[in-house]
Amino acid sequence: MTHRFLLAAVLLFAATAQAQQPAARPEPAKAAALPRTAATAGAELYFVSPADGATVDKTFTVRFGLKGMGVAPAGVTTEKTGHHHLLIDMAELPPMNQPLPNDDKHKHFGGGQTETTLTLPPGKHTLQLVLGDALHIPFDPPILSPRITVTVK
Repeated sequence: MTHRFLLAAVLLFAATAQAQQPAARPEPAKAAALPRTAATAGAELYFVSPADGATVDKTFTVRFGLKGMGVAPAGVTTEKTGHHHLLIDMAELPPMNQPLPNDDKHKHFGGGQTETTLTLPPGKHTLQLVLGDALHIPFDPPILSPRITVTVK
């Protein structure tokens, strides 16, 4: 009987000790590369306005330009079309083999818009355009505008 009591106590202790240890966290899975749409040779993405180095009001209009391809809303799979994404104050590009994020620094224009009104705090800011396919994934190779800098008054 003493042996059974001792065995039960040891098992209870072991179970309690195991329950108190933090669960092992699995390694986060790396996002698999998704199929990318081939870019149209010679396509160019650029800013119509503002110009690089411009000083702008706190609220200002940004106009997007695209040569060699057309603009279509997200979800539309018409050949040689895409839609704009605006990167604000991004030191590095997001992964080019995944859908672009949609947050304060990554603006989506999935309705096929070719301009927007931005409100930014005073100071220097960088802007860059990325053309996304129907699923918000950058083309292969990516179609990017030059990064511009604006100074907000």
